[in-house]
Order: sequence, then structure tokens, then C-alpha cells
Amino acid sequence: MSDEQKIALVTGASRGIGKAIASHLAATGTYVAGTATSQAGADAIKEQLGDGGTGLVMQLRDDDAIASALEVLEAQAGVPTILVNNAGVTRDNLLMRMSPEEWEEVIDTNLTGAYRVTRACLRGMLKARWGRIVNIGSVVARMGNPGQGNYVASKAAIEGFSRSLALEVASRNITVNTIAPGFIDTDMTDELTEEQTQTMLDRIPLRRVGRVNEVAAAVAFFCSDEAAYITAQTLEVNGGLYAI
Repeated sequence: MSDEQKIALVTGASRGIGKAIASHLAATGTYVAGTATSQAGADAIKEQLGDGGTGLVMQLRDDDAIASALEVLEAQAGVPTILVNNAGVTRDNLLMRMSPEEWEEVIDTNLTGAYRVTRACLRGMLKARWGRIVNIGSVVARMGNPGQGNYVASKAAIEGFSRSLALEVASRNITVNTIAPGFIDTDMTDELTEEQTQTMLDRIPLRRVGRVNEVAAAVAFFCSDEAAYITAQTLEVNGGLYAI
């Protein structure tokens, strides 16, 4: 890794959109540290990235675990000035049936987890007077989705969190934006029935499922120098599913 090479931290990078983001950023010459919740996941990320990065074990609901992972990264490569908050979980249920544990796990992972990691990374960005923070939201943040009250709440809050933080750190040349993917081809969508998939496709003007690389390309743009004058924005990557 060169002295001028930027360092990125991508949470939830062992599969799906996060895996594509990590690979895409590494391909731009950025050194990427991708996180997973297990050592096996972290090892898989390291194998995927090769010399372009590494894998870290990080538990988003544990401040000490976040601090430890960042200490490892700093010792290995340096301080990250690019952060992609991608990791998240779903615990779907109708609200009348949703347990407090199902609500709290999603909010604590998707929203509070992003707060914890961002807060831990901000000091290095402020010192460098440069930074890129990209938070992964969702089209359902504005559409709503039955049975996902906890998930939708976490993703809607991420957009507000991003806008507020952007105003706080803009003077230090740090941008904060949100990418809101729509119906993307991942292992989560693979679990849907053919009928469920077709119902969703009928609602998408482009009449197809999105690709993880299309989301990753949007993230990479927000992380680039070319996006230096864009902050506090949400980019919808949804094929026209929800037009604002």
C-alpha cells in the first residue's frame, strides 16, 4: 500500500452488495478493509480482495469490538478516510406480532451500528480534513413495506442521519451521502418465490432486477474526488420503482 493510497472501511462485505462494493473500490486503487461478523467471513473477504485489502471481524452492536477492529486496521494499513455503512439485518414481521427483540436488533444493528462505526471513524477524517461517508439505505425508506416496520424505520432514519452529519462535517471537506437500492439481485431476493419476483418486476419501469455492481458503482462515485461537491444527498438506484 502506498502512502497516498486511500483506505476504505466497508461493513458487511462478505456477500451481496457489500462484497460488490469492496471489490469495486479495490479496483479503483483504494485499500479496502471489509468487515464480517465471523472469522470465516473475514477470511473470505481477505481472499477475495487479495493485495487490495483485508477482512476484519466486527460486531456493530459492540463499541469495544469496533474499536479493536479499527486498531487492527490502523496497525496494518492506516486510518480509513472512506466509510461505507452497508451492514444490516432484517427481522420481518407484522407490527402486532413483532417482538421487542426483533425491533431492537434491527434498529441497533442498522441504525445505531452505523452511528457507532461512523463516530469511531470520524476523528481520522477530521484530522485528515478529507473524508467520504456513504450509508446504504433502501427504497423502502420512502415507499414503506408491510411487515418491515423495523427495517423501514432504520433505513428512513439513516437518510436523516446522513443529512444531519453532512452539515456538521462539510467544513472539513467530508461528504456524507446515502445510496438507496431498490430490488437488487442478491441471496436475499433469491429466497423469493417466482410469483413474488414477478409481482415486483411488474412495478419496476425498467422491468428487471438491479445488479450489485450497479449499486457498487454508485457508491464508488460518491467516494471519488469527482463527487466532492455532492453531500447530504440520497441517490435512488431502483430502476424507477419509486420516482421522487
